[in-house]
Amino acid sequence: MAKIPKRIEPKQVSFRVSEQDYLKLSQSAKTLNMSVASFAKKKAQNARLVTPKISSDDAKKIAYQLSMIGNNLNQLTKLANEGSSIDTQSLLAIKEQVDDIWQQLI
Repeated sequence: MAKIPKRIEPKQVSFRVSEQDYLKLSQSAKTLNMSVASFAKKKAQNARLVTPKISSDDAKKIAYQLSMIGNNLNQLTKLANEGSSIDTQSLLAIKEQVDDIWQQLI
């Protein structure tokens, strides 16, 4: 029976750099929200690296806001399916929240 490799990429490459070069690599990786190893690998592969439009912290905040909006929409949908009337103010509040998120993304 053939042995199945545990890793997709079993080969490891290791190299040393000066403190100054490491700081440059680290800063570039941080800008792209990547680890130094991932950044070095992508550069070695001549991959096109694109700077994200928003930071990872902002992305987490936006994801949280979207989750809360989703909860509000689910509650309103449940009320609508039960035949209850839906408060116009609630819909306007959700629309404002979505508009705020769009402004953060632009």
